[in-house]
Amino acid sequence: MSTRENGSEEEPVIRDNRKIDPETGQVRETGPAEGTGQTAQNDKEQAADRSSSLAADLASIELATQLAERTADLQRLQAEYSNYRKRVERDRVAVKEQAVAGVLAELLPVLDDIGRARDHGELTGGFAKVSESLEAATGKLGLSTFGAKGEPFDPTVHEALMHSYSPDVTEPTCVEILQPGYRIGERVLRPARVAVAEPEEPAADDN
Repeated sequence: MSTRENGSEEEPVIRDNRKIDPETGQVRETGPAEGTGQTAQNDKEQAADRSSSLAADLASIELATQLAERTADLQRLQAEYSNYRKRVERDRVAVKEQAVAGVLAELLPVLDDIGRARDHGELTGGFAKVSESLEAATGKLGLSTFGAKGEPFDPTVHEALMHSYSPDVTEPTCVEILQPGYRIGERVLRPARVAVAEPEEPAADDN
């Protein structure tokens, strides 16, 4: 007698895992085990999506930070270059003014001689034309004279060579211009050399 006939061995269990029912042709419903596996798969996919989204956000933040740093660096370089250009331009103007001032300072004695010749009526003929051309040329370079009789004494632009008292003045006054002053723009090239008079000293009180 066989083992099967004695009932000592259980009948084999056969599971049909086909998703399509061969008799009806309909899609079979997923069993509990399969549904659980599908849920786990969905969870994994969602976790992967969240991880990918987080990585994309971090990359975007890092890119924005780098862009801000590069923009700040560019702005700083632009400001430094602008300041450099301004400084070079100031230095260029200063060097030019200094060079012009040096040349004109050497011509001041010649201009003084021309002024004295004019005061004595000796500025005539060809010498007069040369002097006029020279004065016009120095004027174009920015040279101008200052110092006039009767103006208040200013120690920043006047150099007092003579001093006296006078009842005709109420404050220290330039009563004579011994040598005119010269300036280039606001820069004094040579102060005016003058004679200064002050108001008379009050009489001493005998009492």
